Amino acid sequence: MNTATATTPATDKAAAGAGRKPIAAGVGERARRLLGAAFAALVGLFLLAPVLVTIASSLTTTSYVTFPPKGLTLHWYAELLNRPEFLDSFLLSIGVAAGAAVVSTALGLAAGLAIHRYPFPGKSVLDRVFSSAFAVPTIVLGIGLLQWYAQLGMASSPLTLLLAHLVLTVPYTVRLVLAGLAGLDRSAELAAAGLGAKAPQVFWHVTLPAVRGPLIAGAFFALITSFDDLTIALFVVTTDMQTLPVRIFNYLQYNYDPTVTAVGTVMVLFAAVAVVIIERVVGVAHLFGADPEQ
Repeated sequence: MNTATATTPATDKAAAGAGRKPIAAGVGERARRLLGAAFAALVGLFLLAPVLVTIASSLTTTSYVTFPPKGLTLHWYAELLNRPEFLDSFLLSIGVAAGAAVVSTALGLAAGLAIHRYPFPGKSVLDRVFSSAFAVPTIVLGIGLLQWYAQLGMASSPLTLLLAHLVLTVPYTVRLVLAGLAGLDRSAELAAAGLGAKAPQVFWHVTLPAVRGPLIAGAFFALITSFDDLTIALFVVTTDMQTLPVRIFNYLQYNYDPTVTAVGTVMVLFAAVAVVIIERVVGVAHLFGADPEQ
């Protein structure tokens, strides 16, 4: 009896401690989740703040950019219709961006297949060039392209602007295609070839579907990168041919009315639509390596 009487309090304490530990662990887990959610919300607000300020400033009734807006009006969006130079610049930007997306996709697919499948002299150097292109500052690329065009006697035109943007966008598509090819099981291609399919049929029905996602992603990245580029375009455009970012940059040197914030809001809307399309077609998380099933 004495032994039972002596061990009962210890047993009760152990049971009480075991009961408190799950409660403490649950409170700690909820606290960590709340802190994580608060931190994520702060980071999201920090990233979205400039966009929200731009959108709000475009609705002000004043003749200058101010935040918070004083009154609400769509006057500055209507004002865009009275400035054909902005529309011309937008059409130039979207045309060059579309061309950069198409050409970058074709070149990226060809270069990716060559690097991944076939041995040739300078293969490792070419692979490193496509990888290191991201590390080169765009202002350095712009100065180099300006000097190169001057040496070749090439005048500024949409074609030279497209070539300049290809230097910027092709590495994106090459890296994405290489990532897609790395996950392709070659046995599927060998099985198709073993069943009598010719090389073009194997490419069309097996290889191309496997890299369809990276190709689409590369095309959209090239589109957005070309459309938003300012630094390189500053070196290869003229006063008569300006992309939309360059037009905004030059406009802000002499004007500070909310027209530029209205243009900026339209550009944000354009980028948002592109991201939504990427999400619908490919999946933004999938582009960055996340498992779509999770």
